[in-house]
Order: sequence, then C-alpha cells, then structure tokens
Amino acid sequence: MDTAARDDLALLDAYSRAVVSAVDRVGPSVVRIDARAGAEGADARARSGGPGGTGSGLVFSPDGLILTNSHVVHGSRGLSVTLMDGQTGGAVLIGDDPGTDLAVIRADLPALAWQPFGDSSTLRPGQVAIAIGSPFGFQHTVTAGVVSALGRALRSRSGRLIEHLIQTDAALNPGNSGGPLVTSAGEVVGVNTAAIAGGHGINFAVPINTAKTVVAALLREGRVRRSVIGVSGRDVPLPRRLVRHHALPHARGIAVVEVAPGSPADRAGIRAHDLIVTFNDVPVTGVDDLARQLTDSLIGQPVPVAVVRGPDQRTLRVVPDAA
Repeated sequence: MDTAARDDLALLDAYSRAVVSAVDRVGPSVVRIDARAGAEGADARARSGGPGGTGSGLVFSPDGLILTNSHVVHGSRGLSVTLMDGQTGGAVLIGDDPGTDLAVIRADLPALAWQPFGDSSTLRPGQVAIAIGSPFGFQHTVTAGVVSALGRALRSRSGRLIEHLIQTDAALNPGNSGGPLVTSAGEVVGVNTAAIAGGHGINFAVPINTAKTVVAALLREGRVRRSVIGVSGRDVPLPRRLVRHHALPHARGIAVVEVAPGSPADRAGIRAHDLIVTFNDVPVTGVDDLARQLTDSLIGQPVPVAVVRGPDQRTLRVVPDAA
C-alpha cells in the first residue's frame, strides 16, 4: 500500500473515531418520542403502525427535561419517551413555540442520561455535523455529513420565519425531528427540524443558541411571548415618486390589507391601504421585518410607526399588545 493510500485510510479512521466518540457521548441522552392518538401537529409523516406520530428529543437536564420540535408534540393528548436501552415512560408538555418549532417536555423516568447545550456561534461551513434520532421509528439512528451553510431561513408551520438556521447534508427523515445536531467533538449545536421534500441533502436545524432563549421562556411561562399590533399586510415595492419625495432609505414596504377592529393598530389610526415604511424608527421592507421586531419587550410600550397614506407620510404611535 502506497503512502497516499495509507494517509487516506488514516484520515477515514480518524473521522470514524470522531463520529463514534461523539455518538457515544450524546447518544444515551437522545430519546424517541411517541405522540399518541389525537396529536394535531405530531410528525404524522412518521407513522409507526399506531395512530400517533414519532419524533426525537434530547434530554438536557438531570430532572428529565427534553428539547424537541413543536410539531412533534403540539396538540398531543399523550406523550411517551423511549430511551436508548429500551426503557419507556410517560412525558408531559412543559411548553412549545410553533414560531421557532421548539418545545420542552418532561419525562417521568429515573436516572436519565443528559447532555448540556453547546455553542452554535462557533460553527463554520464544512464542519462535520452528526444527526441522531429515530427516523421512521428506527430508534437511535446516526447520520453524518457537514454543515452546508449558515444563516438560512424557513417558514415554520405557524407561518413565522425561522431565521439563522443551520443547513446540513446529514440525512434527516421523518422521525428525526427534534433530535440533536452534534459536532465531531460531541457538542450539541442544533435541533434537527426539517428536510426539503425532494431536495436530497438539504436539511435544517435550529441553532442551539436560539433554543437556549426559547427554552428559558418555555420553562418560565410555557410559551414565548411576542407582541402584536393587529394588522395583516403584504410586501410591496414602493412607488419611486414616494421614495424620492419622502427620501425613504428603501424602496419596499408593507401594504396594510386589514386592520383588526379594536387592535393596537386600529387605536393608533392605521388604516387599510396604508404603506408601513418604518416601525420603531427602523425601516421595514416587508412583513418579516415587522414580525422580527414584535418582541415581548414592546408590549405596552408606545412605538412610532411611519406610514405613507396617499401622497403624505405621517408618524403614528401604536402600543402593541401581548400575542
């Protein structure tokens, strides 16, 4: 065997050892989740012979807290988890956030292995990525690939844009939902959430740094609080004459389609057909920009909203409500 072939074998052996080591470290903390009959939002694509759906989750605390996807457990009438060694026990929903497709449940099992969260901010494209989960009900399945890209965005089932997603080519299938994405060092850096139908090797995970914030809110209140102003709208290009006349810094905005009666927008005087161009003194070029700003910190706080109505621009003050 020549030197190049020996070097290639050595690299493959090192890669294998790294993957095996990461799985040995994290694998015992990965569980299969079964959402029993009546689960409205369970991963219905992952039927395993019963009336419910299956997914995956990561035990992240010694008292049985498990991080998973909202779409795995949302609306379920009963949950159970199965450990790597085959133990099975009941679980209860602590809270879920469809807007980020994350949820926390608690398992009723003793002496659970658990794994702390890592730091997704250190990820780089090309880095080894390992997915652990229960695709199609086949428990404790491991796939590996690389981080294909960072900063992707995808619509959640609630319609809200999930941002800063990790794209990976580590194979994901129905039932992988909610399982961890792990580095070769065994650091949990993401929550596997979606695969593009028909797109081989295009899969996504929610960064664990996003999950940290969401988990804290779910443990505190059972949900993630956001603010609302009560408008529906659509992204539109702004007429050039309005952009020039009002010296707007961008050429896109939100056309208000409907204002909910009695809503914060209604009380502020926002009307259908208004063009929203800034919110809280920040330019908005579309509905996603507005949704991104509607955090819980704005609840009950007067916020300036610049709208163009006909040829005129005016600033109104809206006080967002809690969602």
